[in-house]
Amino acid sequence: MVQKSKKASLPPRIDSPVVPKRRGRPRAYQPDIALGKALDLFRKDGFAATSLDDLSAATGMNRPSLYGAFGDKRELYIKSYQRYRDDARAAMTNIFREEMPIRKRLERIYAVALGIYLSGESGPRGCFTVMTAASEAVADPGIRAMVLEGFSELDKAFAACFRLAKEKGELPESADPVVLAQLASAAIHTIAIRARAQVPRKELEAIVKGAIDVMVGR
Repeated sequence: MVQKSKKASLPPRIDSPVVPKRRGRPRAYQPDIALGKALDLFRKDGFAATSLDDLSAATGMNRPSLYGAFGDKRELYIKSYQRYRDDARAAMTNIFREEMPIRKRLERIYAVALGIYLSGESGPRGCFTVMTAASEAVADPGIRAMVLEGFSELDKAFAACFRLAKEKGELPESADPVVLAQLASAAIHTIAIRARAQVPRKELEAIVKGAIDVMVGR
């Protein structure tokens, strides 16, 4: 009986080098976009009600990737809050700095604020500071410091506007820029809360007009 000869295995081709496999999954996400998604979620649901699974689904990143890019949930929350503050500051900086009458300046500031507070695919989201960060500030010293810093920054910016208006004769000598600034900030917080409660824009604009009338006169 003749045995069939076994074919010898061919040696590997030396002109086809084996490409080493990469360990882990490549980063297919964009951190800036992912942070924006997390920000949207925290603004809508707050810190406690937003789970890591929710964040993973919103950003398209698994938990290890989230931890690697942003740290734990608290760190991601703080980075989201800082992003919100940076965006809001950028939207209003020029209005605070440009030369214009105090009434027009306030009208423009509140118009930008309403645009921020009424935005959201699933409904108005209000203000991150007022609606969620202020709650977390009760037990978290780090977040509390950020919230108080934000309040102080807004008060100072408004005070500078009223001080300038007083120097230009737009306000009476008896006007107190610091007190007016606190009232202006309070009006900002009021429309933020009411916007979140889905008060119609026309009603919010009426509140703004009334607040400006009180602060600078009719």
